[in-house]
Amino acid sequence: MTEEELPDLAQDRAAGAEGGRVGDVGGAEAGGGTASMDVVMSLEVPVTIELGRTQMAVEDVLSLGRGSVIQLDRLVGQPIEVLVSGRPFATGEVVVVGEKFGVRIVRIRDAADTAQPT
Repeated sequence: MTEEELPDLAQDRAAGAEGGRVGDVGGAEAGGGTASMDVVMSLEVPVTIELGRTQMAVEDVLSLGRGSVIQLDRLVGQPIEVLVSGRPFATGEVVVVGEKFGVRIVRIRDAADTAQPT
């Protein structure tokens, strides 16, 4: 590729990133580049914090009201699950941030651990 062709390549990639077809990522066919990574990095994915689980009879669920307490299968201080797009991603611990709850990440799971949902 000559130096004269480089500006045209940059314009083609910019045009593809702005008005490309569905399925085009950053206007690049192979290799991607910075524009395609920017698109991927800006995607939003659902993050779920799972404090615990339980099973209840329908009768018990229907009797729940304001102030009801549901006992979960986890102990206080036990690590909690962090799920990304429904798949285990990390374990963490509950912390208080100002007047809100938060999660401190304790361990990021290995790629092999995140392959199957729980």
